[in-house]
Amino acid sequence: MSRTPANSARVVVIGAGIVGCSLADELTARGWTDVTVLEQGPLPAPGGSTSHAPGLVFQTGPSKTMTEFAAYTVRKLGSLEVDGLPCFNAVGGLEVATTEARWADLHRKAGLAASWGVRAALLTPEQCKRLWPMLDETKLFGGLHTPDDGLARALLACRAQMERAASRGARFLERHTVTGIERADGHVTGVVTDRGTFPADHVVSAAGFWGPVIGAMAGVDVPLQPLAHQYATTAPLPELAGVNDPRNEASKPILRFQDRDLYFREHTDRLGIGSYAHRPMPVDPRTVPAFDDAPLMPSSLPFTEEDFAPSWQDSVGLLPALGASEVAEGFNGVFSFTPDGMPLLGESRDLRGFWLAEAVWVTHSAGVAKAVAEWMTDGRPAVDVHECDLHRFEDAQRSPAYIADRGAQSFVEVYDVIHPLQPMEQPRPLRTSPFHPRQQELGAYFLEGGGWERPHWYEANAPLAEGLDLPERDAWSARYWSPIAAAEARATRERVALYDMTPLRRLEVTGPGALDFLHAMTSNNLRKKPGAVTYTLLLDETGGIRSDLTVARLGTDRFQVGANSPADLDWLLRHAPEGVQIRDITSGTCCIGVWGPLARDLVQPLTRDDFSHEGFGYFRAKQTYLGHVPVTAMRLSYVGELGWELYTTADLGLRLWDTLWEAGQQHGVLAAGRSAFNSLRLEKGYRAWGTDMTDEHDPYEAGLGFAVRLDKEFTGRAALEGKATPARKLTALLLDDPAANVLGKEPVHLDGAPVGYVTSAAYGYTLGRCVAYAWLPVLPAGTAVHVEYFGEKIPATVADEPLFDPKMTRIRR
Repeated sequence: MSRTPANSARVVVIGAGIVGCSLADELTARGWTDVTVLEQGPLPAPGGSTSHAPGLVFQTGPSKTMTEFAAYTVRKLGSLEVDGLPCFNAVGGLEVATTEARWADLHRKAGLAASWGVRAALLTPEQCKRLWPMLDETKLFGGLHTPDDGLARALLACRAQMERAASRGARFLERHTVTGIERADGHVTGVVTDRGTFPADHVVSAAGFWGPVIGAMAGVDVPLQPLAHQYATTAPLPELAGVNDPRNEASKPILRFQDRDLYFREHTDRLGIGSYAHRPMPVDPRTVPAFDDAPLMPSSLPFTEEDFAPSWQDSVGLLPALGASEVAEGFNGVFSFTPDGMPLLGESRDLRGFWLAEAVWVTHSAGVAKAVAEWMTDGRPAVDVHECDLHRFEDAQRSPAYIADRGAQSFVEVYDVIHPLQPMEQPRPLRTSPFHPRQQELGAYFLEGGGWERPHWYEANAPLAEGLDLPERDAWSARYWSPIAAAEARATRERVALYDMTPLRRLEVTGPGALDFLHAMTSNNLRKKPGAVTYTLLLDETGGIRSDLTVARLGTDRFQVGANSPADLDWLLRHAPEGVQIRDITSGTCCIGVWGPLARDLVQPLTRDDFSHEGFGYFRAKQTYLGHVPVTAMRLSYVGELGWELYTTADLGLRLWDTLWEAGQQHGVLAAGRSAFNSLRLEKGYRAWGTDMTDEHDPYEAGLGFAVRLDKEFTGRAALEGKATPARKLTALLLDDPAANVLGKEPVHLDGAPVGYVTSAAYGYTLGRCVAYAWLPVLPAGTAVHVEYFGEKIPATVADEPLFDPKMTRIRR
């Protein structure tokens, strides 16, 4: 992570849209005053997405990070004004439901609002009508009102922040088209424009949908797909005549009709209508005309009336008064979409000092700028941004075809009700493990993650689920679930099962300095003999958990590291000293988890090595052969049962599966999927990084203090001193009702008020209860709480952990 002293850092920001202007303001407020913002168009309206953005700011969504970005945007823009005009109009937001599915989703969204601290209330159709008199309330099931949402005046907000940043020393230069990025020794050194070169220690691409063009100049991949989005304005409406002050434009909440992919906002006496209901319209940023060559502005493409016609009819259906009006004008505005719909933030590893602040809408603009400014000046943002990290995508997710396909799908799904397990539809299958043919033969039900096809259960095991006494599930928790998962979990506890662990990331770290490097980078003691496996944490300088790792010392200078995301590889590569090599070996290898009380009975006859408890202890590794297959065996268990993770090269993976499958028949072996896996790991209290904890949490809060050795030096150690008694804690909950289920991100209430939120949850088939982990104030076991699920307050009880096999007798035998 490159950092420069505040008084000497030279920063060039490319793009003077809402993100670039916000970033200049945030940087200069932190003492980095040598900031130059370059813009190819005229100021203050240069013609990018900011210049036409309708300015909707809705805070609530499934991402806590994005909600925090939006909440900061509301607070900041709400404090700004230009020429007596406010930069934010807090008219609120109103989402209406015309289907039972949407009405249920609004209950879920009200729960998300409570989890993230956003004011929200569910309304009856009559209450919606009072807020929006033009509504046909007979078509509504109800609505969700968020009074603190509203409309950002993006160009005014740009002006306000430009003026403030300029007063601190920043300069904004219009009509400077960037033509190149200069670099030396892997670091950015300057920006070349058609009007001169600007030296820089840091360059930030905040170029909006031109981001891929700027990235190409720097040799940095920017996985972003611009798409056009329709926006139309009606003729003047009698119903709005004299209602709104022209200086504020709007008084009614922003209205979202997501069942038809529409939103509405007032423009004094007219309505603006935005539509995501049309076909995806990809745009090549390299062909977008320059400002002076564009009919209106570069980001505003000609309106295609035929695409909007169905949306107009849907609008009239919800707001009958529009039947007497018409579309007065419209355009197809260009916005940025990524494969997962999230922004692209952070510093490139390949070109140090080159930063991205891309794929950011006005909604999140100020929050993103604050996070990037903190990242640049302090070394990390104050909020967790792993969902936005520019290094989060796999190589297989960076092809132009993938970015185009997934970007289009992100557009289509903007207003869809998305289940937390719902996979993207295309392109699939993309990444498959060597075991895929056998999994297909067993009727695997695949979901997708990181491009990988991941079996969640196997239809071949359906007979084992017959007769199981399982509580009936509601429609939401029953999606992407099968009672077969219960049978697979039971078989794992009673016999033995094979789990495909191939998608879990594996890094190889080698070289004479490998031990010293890993020991200094992580929290636990790695100075152990070859054959040792250690669970440890990758922390940042504030003690936040960047990742959790499983480090196996396979030789004096050779380690295999079980990691989480591509960002882990990026972090280690940034810090690796000369002579230490780090290589991602995931795609060239594979892994089977063999777990259950009969795991040793299955594996031992296949090898001449001693797999007894005395001969092969817990958290140990051996390189051996199983039948004809060379394997690295690690005695680990993520499900709380005896067993091993067995690794081999991808070319031998199918032979390994067949060897284990054939040998396991006499022991009743079966293949088990991730649905059972998740249930078992939660019963055991095993954390999932990125879900249960992030760099916003320290090890003691997360219940991982056992992986911290304060008697050694490591990144983040100083920040952990004195933190061993946390004020909040990742807490195990058992739902009181055996038939109840929750899935994650629901608010937890104590004495009638929300005090935290669920991270992971799954039905514990061994325990006969749903297990949920939640971030809560420190509460004693036995405390009664309620988890809000689709508006229902479900009783739950704080429990001691681990919930299952607390003495570890099943693993250590």
